[in-house]
Amino acid sequence: MVSRKQKKLLHYVEEGSVPKLKSYLRKHRQLPVTFAGRKGRTPLHVACTRREGGAARLLLRYGADPMIQDQKGNTPLHLAAREAVRKGERVYEDLVAPLRKYCPAAMDVLNEDGVTPREILRSMTKYQQDPGTEADEASDDPGAEAEEACDTGKDHADREWYCKLFGECEDEFYQKCGRYEEDYSLPDPEPCTYDDWAERLAREYAAKRAQAEGSRRRRPSGDREREQREFQQRLEAEHQLYLERGAKKAEEVAGSRKRRYEQGCAQVFGREGAGRLGYADVPWPDPRGTVEDMVGVILHGVDRTQRDAFRRYLRQQRAVWHPDRFAQRCGGRLLEADRQRVLDTVTALSQALNRLAESIR
Repeated sequence: MVSRKQKKLLHYVEEGSVPKLKSYLRKHRQLPVTFAGRKGRTPLHVACTRREGGAARLLLRYGADPMIQDQKGNTPLHLAAREAVRKGERVYEDLVAPLRKYCPAAMDVLNEDGVTPREILRSMTKYQQDPGTEADEASDDPGAEAEEACDTGKDHADREWYCKLFGECEDEFYQKCGRYEEDYSLPDPEPCTYDDWAERLAREYAAKRAQAEGSRRRRPSGDREREQREFQQRLEAEHQLYLERGAKKAEEVAGSRKRRYEQGCAQVFGREGAGRLGYADVPWPDPRGTVEDMVGVILHGVDRTQRDAFRRYLRQQRAVWHPDRFAQRCGGRLLEADRQRVLDTVTALSQALNRLAESIR
């Protein structure tokens, strides 16, 4: 079930607010960023469908899994590849390139239609490099280049704006410098419409898919099984690397909390400790966690196999959080508004440490 914090994270991805998303992830570093929403899509899927390259790279940095498939078997790279085919090279650089670099094995994942991101991108590459396109035929004509820019614009409004801007620049140039008719003796080629381009792209995509299916049928069963095993091994290696990265990051966070806890105890309970104390000023092991989370931070890095050393460490921590000793050291410094809340939390933490000490006797 998606939590309230995860819903808020998904909302920032949907509205494309990268600064808010970055601030929210910094504030909630332990929040899982890989979870399924509508249609089985993760926040990384949503960032790809909305062409939010900054959000996608940020989610990858915080551990988003690019191998998760939605209800139709599409990975985020499937969706990014389709957007790149529709919108061009800029979307490819913003979305496809980071995903491909972060997880190369995702290029060969099949969805329910039997299509991989690599096959989708091949149709885009063929169209962009086709030497027989009308853009190459008109490359020497500045008017044709402007019309081509109009035809490959984002939408009809952008196309009209580019054409109008070129017309105004052309009129201004002719008024100042004149026009040489011999340079424009050849008629301009007819521009390719969006419908023609979409139909052409669909035909190439269908031909590629039919060719891939034919090659799979002709391929010997032994080769298919070997390729499937190799692909499965690559997937397992990528997943193992993802788990190792997650464990390493969790270890770094836990170590940072333990160091912050020890420094806080030295400042508040040491000789230099002075001033009034509110609830937020007490050096809790995990200020926003439960009592069990606090005990986990206290015991981080302690070797429990050395029973004598472990008992001594527990005895020291029980003395730190004993309610009576805490009241003697800090009772006079507590703010009245937070006094009862602080004492209740100290009591709960002391009881948890006592139960742990009794269990190892």
